Amino acid sequence: MSALHDLGLVETADAIAQGAITSEAATASALHRLEALGPRYHAVMLIDRDGALEAARAVDLARARGEDIGPLGGVPLAHKDLLYRAGRVCTGGSLIRKDFVPDVTASVLERLDGAGALDLGTLHLAEFALSPTGFNAHYGHGRSPWNLDYGSGGSSSGSGAAVAARLVSGALGSDTGGSIRHPSAMCGVTGLKPTNGLVPLYGAMPMAPSLDTIGPLTRSVRDAARMLSVIAGPDVRDATTLAAPERDYESGLSGDLKGLTIAVPQGYYRTTADGEILALMDDSLKVLKEAGAKVVETTVPDMALINALMQVVMTCEAATLHRQWLEERPGDYGAQVRARILPGFALPATRYVEALMMRAKVAEDWLHRAMGGADMVHIPTLPIAVPSIAETTQGAPEDVAVAIARVTHCTRAINYLGLPSLSVPCGFTANGLPAAFQLVGRPFGEPVLLRAGDAYQRRTDFHLRVPPDCGPI
Repeated sequence: MSALHDLGLVETADAIAQGAITSEAATASALHRLEALGPRYHAVMLIDRDGALEAARAVDLARARGEDIGPLGGVPLAHKDLLYRAGRVCTGGSLIRKDFVPDVTASVLERLDGAGALDLGTLHLAEFALSPTGFNAHYGHGRSPWNLDYGSGGSSSGSGAAVAARLVSGALGSDTGGSIRHPSAMCGVTGLKPTNGLVPLYGAMPMAPSLDTIGPLTRSVRDAARMLSVIAGPDVRDATTLAAPERDYESGLSGDLKGLTIAVPQGYYRTTADGEILALMDDSLKVLKEAGAKVVETTVPDMALINALMQVVMTCEAATLHRQWLEERPGDYGAQVRARILPGFALPATRYVEALMMRAKVAEDWLHRAMGGADMVHIPTLPIAVPSIAETTQGAPEDVAVAIARVTHCTRAINYLGLPSLSVPCGFTANGLPAAFQLVGRPFGEPVLLRAGDAYQRRTDFHLRVPPDCGPI
């Protein structure tokens, strides 16, 4: 059997269930790696060693008694530090909430608990989830396990780094404009942004509530499917959740794409992409075609309009949430984060309401143009090679803004449209950093996206590549 840290989430769960390994051993290994390697990547915020080991022993005892330990029984996980657990500090990556202790637990954490998963602690994120590169002026910039001079992506920076570096086999992140997909792509792991309303937001610190989603970052698509099966579904405490049918998302992973059509929109998503990214995109499409999929070219609607509408919604909602803190404690915000929120105060309420009212029609138009009669859309996750930390933090402000905007070029509109998107690693660029494509589906189209992503991963090994210096310690 592989070393414990090399096992993926499904492999770990199945090995514990079969008695091949113990939860205590898997947990002790994960704790050791979180403590030893986590600081190197600024990946970890808090570790609950004693609580995790106690919970692991309880799972092992339950299994020994013949009890059902659940689909994630005994698997050690850790999650982005904006998911509340009653009685545990939740900083949101900020100074303002560095001592905040919630009295409720996030629905997604309760569901993972119910499935037998262990919660080892909290992971780094960009301040208030407001950086696509992992920038945090207070707790350090999230760093890539592939090269410490590069960011791990944001805002779920610790989740991406921790999964890539084999600290844990899975982690939850949140995505408002790409914050699951950026770190997934930049760290070389799998990331799923679900359909808006599929996964409950109760107990998660909001960034822009009508755009926010919560989803898994894992090594493989199969791992993500198992996590999604646990966390998805309506929640009476969250009125934004929709009555989607409960699914076993893992059961549909056949490896066969016969009968499926993949749309490749021309224009916006490809004209600004670097040549090496386009080459990797084309290589990934060849693999998907080998798996049986048909590929067609499509177009896109006015993306400048969609991005502008998304920006109105995001900045207005963020400004509303942060108004009092910005008035009382402006100096406790990083300059980059404060600059992203302030424009929301200058927008009239009519613009915000207009953006919300246009949302359904704009989404319908995007699906009609970009997807047409296909089952999913294939686009880059990042249209550029992963930028260095220096490129996104140093120099003239306008140059930094351009560099950051390029990171979000292909992701931010998807949140406004409310659609599901799966980011899948597909190779490496000349700087040695990972690249990824994303598959975008119709609302509640996660099963078809996961099926396609899994078929790709059965034929490639990019998701299995390990960053340097992340082996046994």
